[in-house]
Amino acid sequence: MPRLQPYRRLFRLPGTRAFTAGNLIARLPMGMFSVSAVVMIAGSRGSYALAGAVTATGLAATALVAPGIARLVDRHGQARVALPATVVAVLGSLSLLLCVRHDAPDWTLFASYAATATTPNTGGMSRARWAHLLAGDPKTLHTANSFEQAADELCFMLGPVLAAFLCGTFFPEAGTLVGAVLLLTGMVLFTTRRATEPPVRAHIPGKAPLRAPGIPPLLAVCLAMGGVFGATEVVTLAFADAQGRPSVAGIVLALQAAGSCAAGLLYGAAKPTGPAAARLPRCVAAMAALLLLPLAAAFTGSLLLVGATLLVAGMATAPTMVTTMTLVQERTPEGRLNEGMTLAVTGLLGGIACGSALGGWTVEHFSPTAGYAVPVTAAALALALSLRPASNRFTESLTPH
Repeated sequence: MPRLQPYRRLFRLPGTRAFTAGNLIARLPMGMFSVSAVVMIAGSRGSYALAGAVTATGLAATALVAPGIARLVDRHGQARVALPATVVAVLGSLSLLLCVRHDAPDWTLFASYAATATTPNTGGMSRARWAHLLAGDPKTLHTANSFEQAADELCFMLGPVLAAFLCGTFFPEAGTLVGAVLLLTGMVLFTTRRATEPPVRAHIPGKAPLRAPGIPPLLAVCLAMGGVFGATEVVTLAFADAQGRPSVAGIVLALQAAGSCAAGLLYGAAKPTGPAAARLPRCVAAMAALLLLPLAAAFTGSLLLVGATLLVAGMATAPTMVTTMTLVQERTPEGRLNEGMTLAVTGLLGGIACGSALGGWTVEHFSPTAGYAVPVTAAALALALSLRPASNRFTESLTPH
């Protein structure tokens, strides 16, 4: 098929299939751990509040620790840093499992899950390898970035489903246990493929990514886009529950990820038009416009219609994220790519946390239908931020002096 030709050419490069296979195995658990932890903790302690607080603590710890891990990866190499960091994260997951299993005090759950924050940014490391291999070939790099975004969506679509199946079919700790094994196995396979690893420099010149021109505005956009994702997830769960179909919520959210995955592959096969800086506002505008569809569908009270509109709305996600990551790659100082992309992911995580909180508050004080206005608002904010010049005071204020 003509649409697949760019991807076939991409994976003809020596070593790319091997590191991609390992990375995908390591990336799949990223969609498993939070669901597994909630099921495991809530089932054992009878408290969704405790489960939510534990996972929120892990999210906050990741936001603090991840940029430092990425900085070490840039300075010392993926193999030397990522594998030991993964071992620490896996031990944290196993500690959480044992603490839940043996009814340890609540504080041990927080400490154990916080230790998983050392998990390296697997997607960022894979994108860094593509950037190294395809330097000077922006068209092919666009295809690689699109593939990586589609892979992200696929993992976050399949991960929760696999976690729920394992926890429900075998025992509550099964999702966490299998996720830990997959993470460690995948990272071993990925880091042992040294031929495609970006070279390590004894001294990395230039500014830190957070101080680089154009990066703070992108982080602001990422924060707003994270709000879209966090709010959509919480509001959809609440909407499905209000319709008496809570078990279907995962399938509905998977439709959104499926739409994004398909759009990402199509976007990667197409030739990008114009510079990424000009494409970003158009992509975000499409996201904001399409998110009006689930809001309108919610007023009908039909969960099926909401799922169908989320499938369509999800098609704007991958092109937006691909363009954002392309800009991060363009604006990040040489030799600091892992750190730059991890900062973008950290911004997304922060936005997801804020969006989840605001979406939950709106659902509780108004209704699940009204909650769908939160992702629309967040997308509109992202659009406004993407249209503002990089020199504006708001984005400058994000840069430390």
